Amino acid sequence: MSALDHWARERPDDIAYTLVPSGRAVSWRELDTRSRQLAAAMVDAGLQVGDGIAVMLENHLRYFEILWAAHRIGLYYTPISRHLKTAEMGHIVRDCGAKWLFCSATTAGELDADVLRSLPVRRVMLDGYAEGFDEYESVIAPYPDGVTLPERPEGMDFCYSSGTTGLPKGIKKPLADAGQHFARKSDPRTHWKDFDASSVYLSTAPFYHTAPVRWNMAVMRAGGHCVMMEKFDAELALQAIDQFQVTHGQFVPTMFIRMLRLPDEVKASYDLSSLRYAVHAAAPCPATVKRAMIDWWGPILYEFYSGTELVGRTSLDSHEWLAHPGSVGRAEVGVIHIVGEDGRELPPGENGVIYFSGGPSFNYHNDPEKTRAAYNDQGWATYGDIGHVDAEGYLYLTDRLANTIVSGGVNIYPQETEDVLQAHPVVLDVAVIGVPDAEFGEAVKAVVQLQAPHQPSPELADELIAWCRARISPLKCPRSVDFVEALPRAESGKLLKRLVKAQYWEGGVGIAH
Repeated sequence: MSALDHWARERPDDIAYTLVPSGRAVSWRELDTRSRQLAAAMVDAGLQVGDGIAVMLENHLRYFEILWAAHRIGLYYTPISRHLKTAEMGHIVRDCGAKWLFCSATTAGELDADVLRSLPVRRVMLDGYAEGFDEYESVIAPYPDGVTLPERPEGMDFCYSSGTTGLPKGIKKPLADAGQHFARKSDPRTHWKDFDASSVYLSTAPFYHTAPVRWNMAVMRAGGHCVMMEKFDAELALQAIDQFQVTHGQFVPTMFIRMLRLPDEVKASYDLSSLRYAVHAAAPCPATVKRAMIDWWGPILYEFYSGTELVGRTSLDSHEWLAHPGSVGRAEVGVIHIVGEDGRELPPGENGVIYFSGGPSFNYHNDPEKTRAAYNDQGWATYGDIGHVDAEGYLYLTDRLANTIVSGGVNIYPQETEDVLQAHPVVLDVAVIGVPDAEFGEAVKAVVQLQAPHQPSPELADELIAWCRARISPLKCPRSVDFVEALPRAESGKLLKRLVKAQYWEGGVGIAH
């Protein structure tokens, strides 16, 4: 009996998940019934164990019943970002070998119809009708409640990287690994992900990201209640914690920044005392932001550093962080190695490429060259980040290797500069990049989105440069500042720095002030 079968039998009328702010909810009985119907339809259509489906939807009420249907019958399910262009979406669908593609009227309307029709998949439309698509409700309608399904192994996710540094890359694990991401290991360091039927999990990000897929599925497997935000809003998140008595929440640093900047009277108007675990990852968190969150919420922040590839993972709690501010923790999966440009392992305190040994191995789907590039001669694997460890083995992230600025032969890691600028009261968001420079090869530039009502000016640019020079080495400080209306960020919080850099490097003439 699957976990879903169990909870549908034991608590049929209880709520499995709720969407906010709409308040639409799905009971265990409804989730069980509808996922069974879809699973039966896919079995009858000939989908075999190990086949795949792709899902390109907004945070939709039916999203997780589709994933559970695939899970029931041994299929891989690949979530696709609704913000990818048609060509990128087509690349993932073809690369993962999906047999079915699920879209909504919203997401299909954002794509090139001719390209969609050319994909070698069965296309299924939710919330509407479109040429070349089967209508979702008609697909599942022929199957009765409680339809019998064949005995099959569990299905699992087949996720792709976010594509922040190029085309998304797929990481496909064997079906035997299904359900292992949150297997209980009686590890006191990871008790923040030991869900049970009393857990109430606030899901703040788009469902197509790896973490929301895995965490929501894990909470449901444990019988907990998922509170899923249709789109993140700072005050709405606080309201949801209060209303649903949330016990676990997952965030990214930009969400913390937006919540911290709410008026004090708004922050004080919600009861957050039910929240026991506020977990964050996906992007570096400025130390000033994290300290402010701990001051506000108490020592309930838990951080982990990992990736879709899962070659290694670090984590730490608030007490550890306060003793090692800026760290992302000690190794929880694998062994950390810091490697210099000459390939040799570096001692504590020195920055180099972060590698892990002893963790799970992986392959980028259909891309052996990229797989080889992720491993060094010793067989250690990397996510492509720069950092160092301290004498106690705590890891500190410096930046992405791909973001390194080489100016006058000196390597500059812009994350530190971004953290300094983010602390300035007029700055809402910032990207620090290298731009072409005839003398130094690259020069450091800050691209800044301002807090309202502040307006760009040469004087403000000079003030921001002086702010940096008073706090960090002049080599790391921007030599120029551009102002923009908004910076491109994925809804996961990751800065799409390649899009910012493209304005200056790929024939662009810079971003409008």
